[in-house]
Amino acid sequence: MTSEAPDASRKRNQGLAVTTAFFALFSIVGIALYGLPFFYDFFVRDLGWTRQQVTSGNALSKLIVGPLFGFFAGMFIDRFGPRRLMLAGILVAGLALVGLGGAATLFAFYAFYLMNAVGNVCGGPLPNQVLLSGWFEGGRGKAMGVAYLGIGIGGMLVPQMAHALEAALGWRTALMILGVLMVVIAFPAAWFVREAGTGGRTAGGPHAVPEEGARDGTPGMGAVLRRPAFYFLAIGSMVSIGAVGGTMQNLKLYLTGDRGLGQGDAANVASLVLFGSLAGRLLMGWLADRWAKKSVMLLIYVIVAASVPLVALAPRGALWAAALVFGLGLGGEYMIIPLMAAELFGLRLMGRVMGIIVTADSVAEAMVPMGVAALRDRSGSYAPGFTLLVALAVLGALAVSFLPRPRPAEPRS
Repeated sequence: MTSEAPDASRKRNQGLAVTTAFFALFSIVGIALYGLPFFYDFFVRDLGWTRQQVTSGNALSKLIVGPLFGFFAGMFIDRFGPRRLMLAGILVAGLALVGLGGAATLFAFYAFYLMNAVGNVCGGPLPNQVLLSGWFEGGRGKAMGVAYLGIGIGGMLVPQMAHALEAALGWRTALMILGVLMVVIAFPAAWFVREAGTGGRTAGGPHAVPEEGARDGTPGMGAVLRRPAFYFLAIGSMVSIGAVGGTMQNLKLYLTGDRGLGQGDAANVASLVLFGSLAGRLLMGWLADRWAKKSVMLLIYVIVAASVPLVALAPRGALWAAALVFGLGLGGEYMIIPLMAAELFGLRLMGRVMGIIVTADSVAEAMVPMGVAALRDRSGSYAPGFTLLVALAVLGALAVSFLPRPRPAEPRS
């Protein structure tokens, strides 16, 4: 009886952790990250801004917030746990969308985009990855896949919600309502979730970094930073995230401005991408518990590299299929990175390792979409930008191929 009670309590806490991560990622990534590009063409149309200017809000905010907050957020999580940071991030991200709904100047636009980036770092993937990695050892890929469904479902629904709200109330009010909705959805579960005590453990695969410095209290990041695998993971993650972000941030601008699709059709394509990501997250999470995580990561990056030109070049009748294929790669993209990091480096330094990687990813996610938009403004075509995106995705797959091979798993008794 005494052994059953802790098991039951642990399962309840694991379920609440997955629920919390699901709702936080639904709001902060699904609604904010994938919802904001839906409104870019309204800023261009009503305020006379260029494509580069509307995408530069995302770029400038992440270039500032990523380096300043990413690593320190990881240190905070390693010391105090992810919950408190997550609560603050949810509130800040919701307020940012409300502010963006009222922004009429570039200064205000950039200021509220800065708040949105802070909310993403503090309440988005980083704390949720650490929260889930602490509660799950076996089945970590499945847990991460289920939680990351929140991104796909949020991203799939937000174009439809945004389109309906914009048609009924105008795009400014629509943005404000989405900001309030984010807090209402994500904050309650984060308030009640508990954190697993993972300090001092090095759960992970055969390549996990030993607990260097654990006895004398000094940090063990030196062991991580001396390993080539860390840099291959960081580079692969950075360029592939850049390719995905560059596609998603420019997708609606491309579809409505260059392909001539209406608002409803563009919203449907964006929703199909995120619908495909649902299957991608479930499939890649399932595979990550059965295959070598390096193989799963390589598969995801190859899908991204192959599907970007499909989205760019597919005729209208095949655009829906291209959107679904791209969604498969998008679905596994963010989810596989913390799984790979946990296997390579263990859990004790997970916050700091992911803090550095998230910072690098933020730089790519900032620069690449703005670069693609700038190429479009100068050349009059998205062709050079999409060529850049494919090259980055191929480079990401190449970097992942250099990660260490897993050792054969010991047979289970």
